Amino acid sequence: MRSMTGYGQAITTQGKRSFTVEVRAVNQRFLEVKLNMPREYLPWEAELRSLVQESVGRGKLDVSVGRGGHDASQPQVEPNLELAEAYLRAWTELQKKLALPGEIDISFLLSRPDVMRISEQRSDPAQDIPALRSALAKALEVFNRDREREGKVLGRDMLNRTRRLQQIQKEIAKLANSLKPQIEARMRQRLDTLLDGREIKEERLLQEVALIADRSDVTEEIVRLGSHLQTLASLLKSSDQIGKKLDFLLQEVHREFNTIAAKSNELTVTNLTMEAKAEIEKLREQSQNIE
Repeated sequence: MRSMTGYGQAITTQGKRSFTVEVRAVNQRFLEVKLNMPREYLPWEAELRSLVQESVGRGKLDVSVGRGGHDASQPQVEPNLELAEAYLRAWTELQKKLALPGEIDISFLLSRPDVMRISEQRSDPAQDIPALRSALAKALEVFNRDREREGKVLGRDMLNRTRRLQQIQKEIAKLANSLKPQIEARMRQRLDTLLDGREIKEERLLQEVALIADRSDVTEEIVRLGSHLQTLASLLKSSDQIGKKLDFLLQEVHREFNTIAAKSNELTVTNLTMEAKAEIEKLREQSQNIE
């Protein structure tokens, strides 16, 4: 079981280039991934996003990519040979026609504009993707280990609360069996009071008492509740993504306790269901942080 919140960081170096990837997450019902990285890597955004989605089920993730090492561009100085040769031919022709003395040298050529060209040679961003992909994968591993550590703490607490709910369910089951004759006797007494001495067939009286007692019977709810709690305990021991299943199951458990409370007029049962609802509320709060 994993928590939805966590943090992971990793650094990968490839040649003179290095990447630092940080992954942070907070609670959210569905998965939302925000990637912050240099613009030249945007063509690979879908691929990098898929790597995140393979490792994380839900939560609001902020993935930041930092780049270090040499610059993305390096200045290059190159001679413009065609222009230099054109200067040389023009000077030679001018010297011949005008019978001018002197010689052309390198200093003359270097003083001419555009004989030396300065350009920027940009590196291919595709060459950086393997290192970036590696850094992201490592950061996700650290991130998931962090979430698993927190998930274990949450899991232990939630399992203890689930066991308490199972104890409450068993206590209510025992009370329901022991209180059934008392409920029937009380119903008979109330009917006798309402009849106020008027006669009614015993068979009819028993039918009415049985009908009222049946409306107060919580056997079905107790059985379903036991099944739900057993499933809940199994889920909390699972390594799968259980957050959404927990939400649904806790709703069912809460519904069964609500029905038991509504059907039963016994103070002991009412107190037990109130305690159970408090435990369920705490479980619901914690389930909001489970993937």
